[in-house]
Amino acid sequence: MWIVFGAIIAVVLALDLFVLHKDPHAVKIREALIWSGIWVTLSLAFGGALALLGDHGFGPDLALRFVAGYVIEWALSVDNLFVFAVIFAALKIPREYQHKLLFWGVFGALILRAVFIFAGITLIETFDWMLYIFGAILIFSALKMLFSNEEESAPEKGIVVRLASKLLPLRPLNVGPNFTVREDGKRYFTMLFIGLILVEVTDVIFALDSVPAVISVAMDPETREVDTFIVYTSNAFAILGLRSLYFALAGIMAAFRFLKYGLSIILIFVGVKMILTMGVPEFSVGGTTIHVPPFHMPIAVSLSVIGGVLALCVVLSLAIPRKVEKQEEKLLEGSADKAEPKPPEPEDAG
Repeated sequence: MWIVFGAIIAVVLALDLFVLHKDPHAVKIREALIWSGIWVTLSLAFGGALALLGDHGFGPDLALRFVAGYVIEWALSVDNLFVFAVIFAALKIPREYQHKLLFWGVFGALILRAVFIFAGITLIETFDWMLYIFGAILIFSALKMLFSNEEESAPEKGIVVRLASKLLPLRPLNVGPNFTVREDGKRYFTMLFIGLILVEVTDVIFALDSVPAVISVAMDPETREVDTFIVYTSNAFAILGLRSLYFALAGIMAAFRFLKYGLSIILIFVGVKMILTMGVPEFSVGGTTIHVPPFHMPIAVSLSVIGGVLALCVVLSLAIPRKVEKQEEKLLEGSADKAEPKPPEPEDAG
């Protein structure tokens, strides 16, 4: 199945980059929704295939774990969309070049996620007490998300950009389609490359929350074994679909006012679930001995809780809307409107 999965991803990405987006253009909402639908369809078809392959080591239970991992990764990565919009606006990346940046950003994310996932699973299988640490990380992340303010960051003033400006030969006003340009016989990096770095750093930060959460729902509660294939494929399908959805939703994500609270609840839920899988060692409080035995929650229940919380947040956000700030509504448009005039075409663009 690794070969089948790899073939699906390679074919669709090649079609996307080398055929449909051979020439840079601003992705319209209709195009974004079509591609999002394609990725969702592929994800569901892949999950359905896993359910039917019971004789090959998969089956309905692993298929449900795939769906649960996909939904959690999708939900926890939604915040990335708004961060990407902020990055593009701050760096003045024109809309016609944003697809290329996100494409290679997600390509890098697939590699980084593989490292995170294999490392996390290896730690859990080697040291089962790591489940307590991962569970605590998820609960801490939930509380941090719950009580964080909603002020926008300024990526162009961040440490990554400042460090890159000092270490790399940079052309800060270049907004062309290339990550590097050659001028006067010297190679320079462009702001598109800085945007790529920021996208990768953002994904790494968000992966610290989402990867342990997906591992939690993909883990067999009785044997505590984690299927690496299920964790990675659910991650990959989710982030690939969200990349397409960005162009349709990034400008209106702020309207989902209750999403942050729902994601916090989900993180607490999967964090507690991960800890209870191990149980709580016996301890005494005021002479009373307390012991919590290992608790195994069926994957169908986990999926129902996650889906129910997300659905409730969306319904509440639509039923009790807030006036979206004008600046938030126009993040995507602003990234194009504020773009500096394009410089003359450099010789031998790389």
